[in-house]
Amino acid sequence: MGPTSSQPSLRTVPPTRTSGTAGRGTANGLTAGAPGALRKIDIASYFRMALTDCRPDRRPRMHRSRRSHRSRPGRLAVCVAALVLTAACTAEDGKDSPATDRADSVRAPEADAVFDYQLGGPYSPGDGVQAVSRDRSAEPAEGLYNVCYVNAFQTQPGSAITWWKKTHPDLLLKDGDGSLVIDEDWGEPLLDISTPGKRRKLMDIVGPWIDGCAKSGHDAVEPDNLDSYERSDELLTPEHAAAFATLLAERAHSRGLAIAQKNTTGLLPERDRVGFDFAVVEECAAYKECGDFADAYADKVFAVEYTRKDYRNACDAWGSRLSITLRDRDVSPEGTRGYVFAQC
Repeated sequence: MGPTSSQPSLRTVPPTRTSGTAGRGTANGLTAGAPGALRKIDIASYFRMALTDCRPDRRPRMHRSRRSHRSRPGRLAVCVAALVLTAACTAEDGKDSPATDRADSVRAPEADAVFDYQLGGPYSPGDGVQAVSRDRSAEPAEGLYNVCYVNAFQTQPGSAITWWKKTHPDLLLKDGDGSLVIDEDWGEPLLDISTPGKRRKLMDIVGPWIDGCAKSGHDAVEPDNLDSYERSDELLTPEHAAAFATLLAERAHSRGLAIAQKNTTGLLPERDRVGFDFAVVEECAAYKECGDFADAYADKVFAVEYTRKDYRNACDAWGSRLSITLRDRDVSPEGTRGYVFAQC
């Protein structure tokens, strides 16, 4: 996603996924306190929120992980200005305000809740839908269980790569020759989660995206590409992924959000140590993984299939226990060409 949506090509902080909630909070902040200090703090907040909307075009994945479409061409100048002013204000303020621990309010989804996977763009959920997953730049669906998609382990393609190279080159995974290690299927460089120091630095970027999910009213977060180590030429390990996922889970829980394990059966044994609360799984029938996730998460699994054959097989075998959803591979919005949705 754009400069930062799933990786910021121009946005290091996310407060509300393009929602107006942050703006209302900023307006409220201007009504009290020492005028000079409040104005400085609010400028920082304003531009952090502006950065939430800065992102390059994003294409959906066509297989194991999805990407949503997005295009915000007229915002480059605003994003650049926001990035510069955010850095200046942050330097003046010294540090972000301490976060409120809301771990007691974490709520996992109900097992077998009717689920719609809306990563290609938000639309009004159909009758009977109880839960949706949307990109973090989208507003949550009123009255439903809302999952917030974040690309946490890889950058986005295109201009996002330039942003990372310029601002955080040390956080991109490189091979022995100094070349970027890239997910060739999607043109996405892997983030370097190999050391505690780099994981902490990455949390300074990804953590605010999770904060934005909470601020905009989501119930949970879905960090994608947990399995990036499988594409890392053995430079990353499952232990690295679990360690970074643990930081993501701690951040999510502190903001009152549940966190989903995305695919990656190899990390099921680590689920309790990491702190995952439920799972979002693509093609578990095709890969014969539904039972593993069902048992691990007491049926709190949103299973998405992309072919009618796999969908029928999943419904026959697991429909009485799991939420099984059929979507088109582009996870297209309703009303657009190629849209497919069914649930059992």
